[in-house]
Amino acid sequence: MNFLHNRASGILMHISSLPGPGGIGTLGSQAYAFVDRLADAKQTYWQILPICPTSYGDSPYQSFSTYAGNPYFIDLELLQKDGLLSEDDWKHTHWADDERFVDYGVLYIERHKLLRNVHKKFEKNLPGDFDSFCENNAFWLDDYALFMAIKDRHGGISFHKWEEDIRERNPESVANWTNLCHNDIRYYKMLQYLFFKQWTALKTYANKKGIRIIGDLPIYVSSDSSDVWATPEIFDTKEVAGCPPDAFAADGQLWGNPVYKWDVLKAQNYKWWITRLTYNLAIYDVLRIDHFRGFESYYCIPSQDTTAKNGVWKKGPGLELFTEFKKQSGEAAVIAEDLGFLTDEVKQMRKDSGYPGMKVLQFAFDSREENDYLPEHYTHDSVVYIGTHDNDTLLGWINHSRKEDVDSAVRYLNVSHQGELLPAMIQAAMNCVSDTCILTMQDLLGLDTYARMNTPSTLGNNWRWRATERQLAEADWKHLRQLTEQSKRC
Repeated sequence: MNFLHNRASGILMHISSLPGPGGIGTLGSQAYAFVDRLADAKQTYWQILPICPTSYGDSPYQSFSTYAGNPYFIDLELLQKDGLLSEDDWKHTHWADDERFVDYGVLYIERHKLLRNVHKKFEKNLPGDFDSFCENNAFWLDDYALFMAIKDRHGGISFHKWEEDIRERNPESVANWTNLCHNDIRYYKMLQYLFFKQWTALKTYANKKGIRIIGDLPIYVSSDSSDVWATPEIFDTKEVAGCPPDAFAADGQLWGNPVYKWDVLKAQNYKWWITRLTYNLAIYDVLRIDHFRGFESYYCIPSQDTTAKNGVWKKGPGLELFTEFKKQSGEAAVIAEDLGFLTDEVKQMRKDSGYPGMKVLQFAFDSREENDYLPEHYTHDSVVYIGTHDNDTLLGWINHSRKEDVDSAVRYLNVSHQGELLPAMIQAAMNCVSDTCILTMQDLLGLDTYARMNTPSTLGNNWRWRATERQLAEADWKHLRQLTEQSKRC
């Protein structure tokens, strides 16, 4: 039986939000300490956001590769223990003005400068398994490393603006650039080796402590990515993905990702998608598939448009993709992110897939539109959240939402005033019928809007929040354990 059908709970906090030196959360000691805290509190899951390298806007949902790991997460203290860094190399760098926020501008400059020096030492004493790592991952790593090396030589501009011969992957041009960028290609392969060495060690430790990692797979890839560059035949760059206008966004959401040529993918027996799913399920214990409704039908907008108003719905592969995936790979622990505008066809596809869907408690009290997010509508085959990375924190929602929405929550949860809502909503989520409950770390810490992870359709102030060591140390882990035991989620 799929272990997602067991009653359990966990915490959502991205790796970048961990405390520690180096300007951003990493795969080092603070990650191990977080696993220990989860285990002591009788949690089962640690959910994170996509771990891929971030591009413009710093979003983990816009990456240069769907396969690669984010080099920012490589822990510097572990590199120091491996003899690849000295303390003086990095401890005196001014990584950020405020330990509660990531400064991506500093990271972009300083982290790669530091890691370039690591590469010099790395090449002098290559690990025995480096070549086998490169061979085992060549199906994505060769294209990614070359892509990033060429991008560096072009000052970081989008590959769509490269010279036509290399933009179109002329074989002679690819060979010339591969020769020209030999050292840079080795550098990017080293980064992936170091990332996955540290990732594998952390995941192994977490699993031994009884903690399963829930990863996150965006449905789309970035337009400026090695994926689009290497396999252009499966992408339609004349249309981009997004969401139609609604009560929350009058112009809709214009994501900018190219949509898929599903007819081409079907003719290839969905090989690209099945390889992607299989790879991610080997990295994580559970995989949350973002925007699951987009497989039934997806909203696409002319690429030249500046809003999402003129988009249209088109049919996706439906259940056929996942039926083929199950034929080749068997049953898998998958969560279907089925939020947003759901038709009867989408609901039926999710049900037929066998994958649990998502319920968001914050949505239950929004008076602007009808929904089925009140707990009495939940089913066992669902994962309940109070909010996701795209929502305000619970305290922020209580303090800044429409009065009628907050009053609705006060009445429903039978509390005397809004000051009692935060613990009441956490308890309601834990006590509901959903087999899995995921709480966000910001809500457990009782943090206001400043700790919000992302505000959709905005740029410049997202994906930055970090917990401090003091906050995590002073969090009421004992109460979380008691709540977990009481709700029978151990």
